[in-house]
Amino acid sequence: MTDPTPRTAVALPDRIATVLFDLDGTLTDPAVGIVTAIRHAMATLGRPLGAEVPLGWCIGPPLREVFLRLLDGDAGSVEPAIAAYRAYYGTVGLFENVVYPGIPHLLEDLRARGVTLILATSKPHLYAARILERFGLAPAFRAVHGAEFDGTRAVKTELVPWIVATEALDPTATVMVGDREHDVIGARAAGVACIGVAWGYGAPGELEAAGAAAVVGSVDALAAILERRR
Repeated sequence: MTDPTPRTAVALPDRIATVLFDLDGTLTDPAVGIVTAIRHAMATLGRPLGAEVPLGWCIGPPLREVFLRLLDGDAGSVEPAIAAYRAYYGTVGLFENVVYPGIPHLLEDLRARGVTLILATSKPHLYAARILERFGLAPAFRAVHGAEFDGTRAVKTELVPWIVATEALDPTATVMVGDREHDVIGARAAGVACIGVAWGYGAPGELEAAGAAAVVGSVDALAAILERRR
């Protein structure tokens, strides 16, 4: 759920050496695969969701948080739901996915200019690596970081500081790019500025309220910000 309390933004650095990219809703539109997998999981547990139930909010947060909410707080059913979700998503759903127009060119241009690109996703990193490979995005990235299947580092406030430490990054020369408040809040936990992208799954005003240093509505606008700070 979106936090309504405005947060102070970490300012964009004058020079950007490293960009941490979220995956879902930022580089690719994963809606078909994720929503289908969620519906499959809930039906498997005997709690099918009607076609009228909106599930766009499920894209971005850690999977355990998603199912805890869908299951009305029934914590004992969360792990079975995740297992059913992964039975579908891990074989079919992860490739029911579309790369946003302009993203491949942006990534290649950043890499060619010497900017280090690292993936920072709440989904299991093994899934993320397969998605990048399938859609030809993997060569642009120095590293792919995400959750373990047991949920470790699924929360961005744990993941982003861990990446900064593990990759020995300078927070003052690093930015996070993502579409949800979780990206902004996770980046701030590491002292990193976040650029929000409005083409993903954030609610109106979500990124601004979370404290994004900037919010852009197109890949070209994102490229312009990153270009000015190379």
